[in-house]
Amino acid sequence: MRKPFFARPLADLVGPSIAELCGKAGFSAVEVVTHWDEIAGPDLAPRSTPVKIQWPRRGEPEAATLVVRVEGAYAIELQYAAPVLIERINAYFGWRCIGRITLRQGPVPTRQVPPRIPDPAPETVAAVREEIGAFEDEALAASLAKLGARVRAARRKS
Repeated sequence: MRKPFFARPLADLVGPSIAELCGKAGFSAVEVVTHWDEIAGPDLAPRSTPVKIQWPRRGEPEAATLVVRVEGAYAIELQYAAPVLIERINAYFGWRCIGRITLRQGPVPTRQVPPRIPDPAPETVAAVREEIGAFEDEALAASLAKLGARVRAARRKS
C-alpha cells in the first residue's frame, strides 16, 4: 500500500541542498546567506551579498573572516558599517564567529524585497491596547497592541 503524499514546505527541500553548497564556501551556518537581509539591514543588504567565510587554521584563536561582495559605490559605506555588521552577525548567532569583513567589489544580483506589511488602523490598535491592560513598559505595550491588531486583521481575512 502506498503512503499518502503530503506537500512539504519548500524550506525542507532547499535547506539540505543549500547547506551542502554553503559548506563548500565555508558557511557552516547557512543563516548568514538565507537571512542576510535581516542581518545586514535594509540599507546594506540590497547592495551586498556574503560570498564565503574564511575560518582560521586550527590552533589560531581568531574569529573567522566574512568575505562580502559589494557594489563599487557602496564599498566605502559598507567599510564604515563593518563593525556594526560584525556585531549584528555575532549577536544573531550568539557567539563571536566573525572577527572581520573583507570586501570584494563586483556586481550584486538583485533580490526581491518582501512587501512591507501596512500598519493596522489606529482605532484597532487602541482597542487592543485597552484589552491587554496595564504594562510597566509602555513601548512593550504599544508593540504588543500593534501585533494583536495585525493578528486580529489576519484572522478576519481568513
